[in-house]
Amino acid sequence: MFKEKMTTDELAEMTGYTRQTINKWILKHNWETSEKRGVPGGKARFVYISEQVKTFLYNTSKMNEKVASYSVPRTPLEQLMLNALRTLSEEEQHKMTAILEREGSEGLLNRLGIQKNE
Repeated sequence: MFKEKMTTDELAEMTGYTRQTINKWILKHNWETSEKRGVPGGKARFVYISEQVKTFLYNTSKMNEKVASYSVPRTPLEQLMLNALRTLSEEEQHKMTAILEREGSEGLLNRLGIQKNE
């Protein structure tokens, strides 16, 4: 997530704060920086990402927001099918893909001798 040194733009994007806010924190907390050469105006800086900087950023409200995770529990059949598909060779996977694209799941069931209940 963090690199050894990052620009204020990178930190702003990562944290959700503005570049100006990052620059205020640099001055307020006396974070170590170095000049980023080759930038017109010469004002671009790298911030060295020390433990102090990481701790501060992790404790800011926007960095602390929880990201929602979404997962759907798999049925035993889904898990079994996934495990079976993972064991197929690349050639077998291509053949299975072709059958499903051409005939759909009903065609695959017919090939397996499984009749759809009507």
